[in-house]
Amino acid sequence: MGKKSEGKQLAQNKKASHDYFIEDTYEAGMVLTGTEIKSIRMGKANISDSFCTIRNGEAFVHNMHISPFEQGGRHNPTDPTRARKLLLHKEQISKLIGTTKQQGYALVPLKIYVRNGYAKLLIGIGRGKKQYDKRETEAKRDAQRDIQRALREKQKVAK
Repeated sequence: MGKKSEGKQLAQNKKASHDYFIEDTYEAGMVLTGTEIKSIRMGKANISDSFCTIRNGEAFVHNMHISPFEQGGRHNPTDPTRARKLLLHKEQISKLIGTTKQQGYALVPLKIYVRNGYAKLLIGIGRGKKQYDKRETEAKRDAQRDIQRALREKQKVAK
């Protein structure tokens, strides 16, 4: 078998890392129609307001917007934000059920990419951040940015 190639990232949920501490990630396949995968490959997907649920032992992603394919005709789905089934192993789903039952944990879609011709959704188990956690994370990021800027300027002077 050949090495699995990491695909091109097509959509990312930047708000997830701001609102949640991501503790674990899972790669899930998605059940899509033919025109939906074409739209995803063109980069016409948005997962910024989406969320995942588990119902009856099956995982679903809600509010993931996939724009209709322009050349799709009558094969385009009517609702671009419909619930789409996620393909996970039973053991993974049972782990997700156990962790999401705990207070403060949620399943958050992180990014969409194509691997070996199949669209994949990276979902994370996130613990919600409080307002002071968000400020602390932003302060750390600003401090790191200032350090990097100072190092670059120091290297320019040394040359």
